[in-house]
Amino acid sequence: MTEGVHAAPRGTLVDRALRKLKGGTTDSLTLARDVLGLAHASRAIAERVAVALLGSDPRVRQIHDGRWALAADVAGTPPLAAATFAVVDVETTGTRFARGDRITELAVVTLSGGRIDVALETLVNPECPIPSFIASLTRISNDMVRDKPTFGEIADDVLAALAGRVFVAHNVRFDWGFMASEVRRSRDLDLEGPRLCTVRLARRLLPGLKSRGLDSVAAYLGVEITDRHRARGDAIATAHILRHLLERAEEQGILTLADLQQLARRRRRRKSALPKSMEEL
Repeated sequence: MTEGVHAAPRGTLVDRALRKLKGGTTDSLTLARDVLGLAHASRAIAERVAVALLGSDPRVRQIHDGRWALAADVAGTPPLAAATFAVVDVETTGTRFARGDRITELAVVTLSGGRIDVALETLVNPECPIPSFIASLTRISNDMVRDKPTFGEIADDVLAALAGRVFVAHNVRFDWGFMASEVRRSRDLDLEGPRLCTVRLARRLLPGLKSRGLDSVAAYLGVEITDRHRARGDAIATAHILRHLLERAEEQGILTLADLQQLARRRRRRKSALPKSMEEL
């Protein structure tokens, strides 16, 4: 039977507001319209109503620009100047970790206070053959990885390099997906924590750029990529790109990690989480 109009428990207005804020910071006008049903509320009225509803709730904070956020999110987000980023790049046997593709090389490059350092880089034995077209693209052959450590043998080093840092990658769902899959396989642990995508940030901060592929963004910002399609070279280039993007974000008044994540989440339409080909990485 087709589902039509029906009644369902909706909870209190505060509960609905909290659910809304789980998706990110929200201004008073949006809360008034989407949560309270005040479709025609003025900004001034919306502000007064939001303060009356949420102002004394310890679970909620009104941040510096007037938007509302969950207190836990505000407390857990540092100023951008104080954040440390782990910029990650992985080379793999293919584009689908869910179908058994594995990591062949990884690099973790840190960005902190404007300084870029290589925290970890290594070839990885994927425990499966590398397809010839992938070997041609990455210049990583089966012979090169045969005697290298498996991910399980370096998992502790990887987790140490990521610990306490914001995970960043160019098309972050690709690199995060592979890293999370390998951590789950080798340690039976879920990889959790804040992450940022330089593709999404470039969309918002470089609106005049038609392509947000790594080569295009790097060329636009004057970043040189050495050893393309190798983990160290791509990760270092992404770290330099991130540094440029952070400077542009701060020029626009984006001063906290939460604000930057909110900016990165804004997009017009949903696109595939994975690249169509290895050339897009």
